[in-house]
Amino acid sequence: MPLHAKVDEIHGEAELDIHHPIYGRDVAHGIPKHRMPDHPMPPDAALQVVKDELILDGNARLNLATFVTTWMEPQAADLMADCFSKNMIDKDEYPQTAELEKRCVNIIANLWHAPGPATGCSTTGSSEACMLGGLALLWRWRARQQAAGASQAKPNLVMSAGVQVCWEKFCRYWLVEPKLVPMESARPHLTGENAAAHCDENTIGVVAILGSTFDGRYEPVEEICGALDDLQRRTGLDVPVHVDAASGGFVAPFLVPDLAWDFRLPRVASINTSGHKYGLVYPGVGWIIWRDAAALPEDLIFKVNYLGGEMPTFALNFSRPGGQVAAQYYNFLRLGFDGYRQVQLGCQRLAKHLAAEIAAMGPFELISDGSDLPVLAFQLADPEAAGYTVFDLSERLRQRGWLIPAYTFPPNMQDIAVLRIVVRTGFSRDLADLLLSDLRTQVKALGAAQQAPVPLLPEGQRSAFAH
Repeated sequence: MPLHAKVDEIHGEAELDIHHPIYGRDVAHGIPKHRMPDHPMPPDAALQVVKDELILDGNARLNLATFVTTWMEPQAADLMADCFSKNMIDKDEYPQTAELEKRCVNIIANLWHAPGPATGCSTTGSSEACMLGGLALLWRWRARQQAAGASQAKPNLVMSAGVQVCWEKFCRYWLVEPKLVPMESARPHLTGENAAAHCDENTIGVVAILGSTFDGRYEPVEEICGALDDLQRRTGLDVPVHVDAASGGFVAPFLVPDLAWDFRLPRVASINTSGHKYGLVYPGVGWIIWRDAAALPEDLIFKVNYLGGEMPTFALNFSRPGGQVAAQYYNFLRLGFDGYRQVQLGCQRLAKHLAAEIAAMGPFELISDGSDLPVLAFQLADPEAAGYTVFDLSERLRQRGWLIPAYTFPPNMQDIAVLRIVVRTGFSRDLADLLLSDLRTQVKALGAAQQAPVPLLPEGQRSAFAH
């Protein structure tokens, strides 16, 4: 979560001015912003104050920056509300919620072709799931090194420079060297050759991304596993693969069921996904599945005597509401395999429609077109000739409510600045055509300007990368 500093109110205490009848006759005073008020207020007044503040947030339905679900059926929202008070960790008190979690783990394990009894759990999101997957890789590597009488001093993890920031956090927090394979225009993802070339006896694993947050494309998991198989034949190094399928884990099984990326590949040890992305659940819920019990070291599992029962647990988080798990199970029942396929196919068709229309506008060049994840990224074909930047476009689209991030790619590709659109359930063809109309309007206006546009925000506050 973002870190916040204490506010230094050097010019006097900041207050919320609620001297207005809308807040009720019982409230006729200011309230402090940064300390607790001295006295209570009526619930309707408190609700109105908070709602008024939240008006300034962006419209979640027009947020095309996020991969996170922003629409669910009202029945699912009701179900989540019923479970807000249930603590997922209290499995002894809420055994049926725990049972739903177990069913979800088995459903996902079957979806990903796990070879035996499912081993996995829910998490607060994919970031926690990645941490757990990384810890299992680290512990297994340590055990191998100890058995061989080798040093455990310098573990490393091989991955593309395009990984989500949680992997860099994992490496920093657990003192693992991140071996980041640079992205290049001709090779914007990790390949089997590059992955194998960066591995050595201290490599705890290789992370393969099923759906880059930069452009939505899949890394070639089967190719990466094949190269590591060859590496083992040549050198004896046995390097496992973790698949970060934060988004693709709930897309690929339905749209490209024959694509080998999951536990059908023996080298894949673990997979994570976000239930709150293309799993179609409000935030936050993630899932981590290991191919079998042997892939999760026993000494990472805590058996906790808690509130009257013994509970095996592997988590970085502890208390959290059960609503997201219940909603995930609701989606599995409500949609089934064919329902998920229809939802993801609809998103992909809409992404390809947007890509085709944007490519036909003239000034843009597609980086991705929604063929993997329903995500498209595009750049200005000639920014100098255009006279404006993707950052200018992002800011002007925001005036109409559209939240579309502009950002540059990682090192070695920082000269590429793109706009990215994430298509999710709840985004309709009508909304897509309204977006295209607004984009054409802004392209025309910026192209007709006699001088370079003035940024609408200070340089440090302009649109940037969003996961």
